[in-house]
Amino acid sequence: MSEAKADPVMTGGCQCGAVRYALMSEPTHASICHCRMCQKAFGSYFAPLTGVPKKDLVWTKGSLSIFKSSEAVERGFCRDCGTPLTFRYIERDRITVSIGSLDDPGRVQPEIQYGIESRLPAFETLDTLPGEKTEDGATPEELARMRSRQHPDHN
Repeated sequence: MSEAKADPVMTGGCQCGAVRYALMSEPTHASICHCRMCQKAFGSYFAPLTGVPKKDLVWTKGSLSIFKSSEAVERGFCRDCGTPLTFRYIERDRITVSIGSLDDPGRVQPEIQYGIESRLPAFETLDTLPGEKTEDGATPEELARMRSRQHPDHN
């Protein structure tokens, strides 16, 4: 008798929907990395990542493009929209996915920060900045033009 396929624990993908994935085990060791390579790869202050054993990441749609950012690391992304999707030390049997690419990123809480020697000074005060909702500063016409073309957060 054949074994039934397990349901994924979490799913995710890129913003255009060309690349989708499923995590077959609960992701662990969530982190944010401030190193300069991660800042450039994500175009941001840091890279938020969480991972699983390599065998527990299943590509359900499309294929990943790879950039080898050093001799030790490769980064996966969607070639169509550029969304950063994975980070992997080549010699290890673990792969991380970008927390923001998960369909439900709020389920993952970072536990540690890496590369803090490159942490940008502004990061220290971001939580003190005033904030506003998108609709607070936009007219109804502007909001209509902002309607997302991104792939929905599900398969």
